[in-house]
Amino acid sequence: MNKKILIVDDDLYVRELYEEICKNAGCDVDTAVDGEEAGEKIKSTTYDLIFLDIMMPKVDGLSFLTKMREENLVQKNTPVVILTNLAHESVIKAALDKGAVTCLIKSDTTPDKLIETIKLFTK
Repeated sequence: MNKKILIVDDDLYVRELYEEICKNAGCDVDTAVDGEEAGEKIKSTTYDLIFLDIMMPKVDGLSFLTKMREENLVQKNTPVVILTNLAHESVIKAALDKGAVTCLIKSDTTPDKLIETIKLFTK
C-alpha cells in the first residue's frame, strides 16, 4: 500500500521537488501552499505523514501544528515533520513541543534524507 503524504509549503520549488521525490519513492502526495489549504485537505483525507513548513503566509506552520493537535484534525499518531530554513534551537524546540516528530533543515535535506524520513515515520 502506498503511503499518503501531505506537503505544506508556500515555496513552489520546494513543494514540487519534494512531491517528485515522494512520488518516485512510491508515495501518494497532496500539496498545500499554507495552513489554511492544508486544513481543508486534512478534513477529507487521512495522511500517513505530513511535511509542514514553518514560515508561510496566512497560517504559519507552528500555529497550524497547534491547531491540528488541539482540534484533533489529524489522528494523534500522524507524524508531522517540520520543514524550515531556520536552524534556530528555539524554533526546533517549539515545533517538537507542539507535537512534531522531527525537523528537517531544507538546505541540508537531500532526496535520500527525505526518503529515509518517510520510511522512518511511516512504518
